[in-house]
Amino acid sequence: MKRRSLPVAAALVATATLLTTACGSEGGDSKGNDGIVGADTGDTAVSASTSGGATTGRPKISLPNDLTDTFEGWKTGDAVHDAILGDVARTVDVTNYAITKGDADLPELGFYYRSGALADAKDWVESIVKDGYTITGTNRYYNAKVDVFDPTSAGVVYCEDQGRAYAKDRESNKVYRTEVTDKSYVLYTTRLEKNEQGVWQTTKLTSQRGHKSCTP
Repeated sequence: MKRRSLPVAAALVATATLLTTACGSEGGDSKGNDGIVGADTGDTAVSASTSGGATTGRPKISLPNDLTDTFEGWKTGDAVHDAILGDVARTVDVTNYAITKGDADLPELGFYYRSGALADAKDWVESIVKDGYTITGTNRYYNAKVDVFDPTSAGVVYCEDQGRAYAKDRESNKVYRTEVTDKSYVLYTTRLEKNEQGVWQTTKLTSQRGHKSCTP
């Protein structure tokens, strides 16, 4: 995961999940990701943590009223896959929540991240806050595909549509609305490991903007 500063010019294109958008290499190897399963847009969950999707023992996250995360096709009918995707969605929610709260030390980050991924998550949230930005609008996540490696490790690839999410100045509340381009769509590749409490924690994450699996 690469830490990046967020000057105004970058704020015009850095929207939605600002942490994961900047994780890894945007020009990284995308082999094996071209066959992503299409999303079932009839099954949309809004903010996994706030919609009652959080299971017992998981922290409940409430995003601010001006920010929404939607997850299309996030239910597969497979219990294991759905548990993994549920924790991926909650990781997205908690990352956005930490950014809006301006708190890189939010304890909930450590619930869904671990090892180097946790340190990177804190570092990135802190960099956004120091640059004076937060996020607003609607983030759409779709085309999720799960690969279970063994009982305690898995990989997930999914897409994000940042076309209706924007950077916002923390002090003035000015919203930087941007034109939608191919770069507004991001492919994420993650690795997760299941801890003793049964939580699928993110240990690695990379991204690639404008990937053909995500663009319309």
